[in-house]
Amino acid sequence: MKRLRHAGLALLGYAVLVVVAMIPPGAPLRGKGGSIVQSPVLTGIAVVLAMAFLLVGAVYGRAVGTVRTGRDIPDHMAKGLREMAPILVLFFAISQFLAHFKWTGVGEVMAIRGADLLKSAGITGPVAFLGVLAVCTLINLLVTSGSAQWALVGPVFVPMFMLLDIPPEVTQAVYRIADSCTNAATPMSAYFVMTLGVIQRYRRSAGIGTLLSLTLPLCLVMLVTWTLLFYAWWALGIPLGPGVPVR
Repeated sequence: MKRLRHAGLALLGYAVLVVVAMIPPGAPLRGKGGSIVQSPVLTGIAVVLAMAFLLVGAVYGRAVGTVRTGRDIPDHMAKGLREMAPILVLFFAISQFLAHFKWTGVGEVMAIRGADLLKSAGITGPVAFLGVLAVCTLINLLVTSGSAQWALVGPVFVPMFMLLDIPPEVTQAVYRIADSCTNAATPMSAYFVMTLGVIQRYRRSAGIGTLLSLTLPLCLVMLVTWTLLFYAWWALGIPLGPGVPVR
């Protein structure tokens, strides 16, 4: 507790120092014309936060004995980056996909053609929602990352539904239902594998089928329940948030 107190006091001192250097008139961290909004603190908030984490981590590490010299800090920083490497690689792939998606204009073409197809077929919002639920549920069995899956379907479904006068918030609500309900039923999820390892500690013969027999009924119940709740929300016209219409 004493070590956490030391880290907390270091963070408090750092925050006070930043405030003193920014708030008073003529302070060095004020922006052009004395502006606080355009100050280096707000425009460079990433650097300010990074320094705060560095200070708190160094103080706490010094208190617990994991940081003895300044050379230990880069080692711990490198370890943290190694753990984040899979996420960075994922974001790199997503950024490349989005850049090419925007450059080719495929998203706009698919959205317009899809909207025209739905209109010509006379498919309304409630029926279209079922299609989105089915597509996203199947994709979620292979792509378990919510951000990666949204990067795939968002640029197509959002503008397509907007052409049908359906707000983006409603499209994302439908997507979130499909994305959240089948995570426990796909072996592609890291948590599925981790859960299977825990089960095998108590039941050696347990396998993927054993875990699926336990999670699949829950996934189906969740999917049906959330879908019915969404349709009830849609039918009653209850807003999804302050100032956000459902339809």
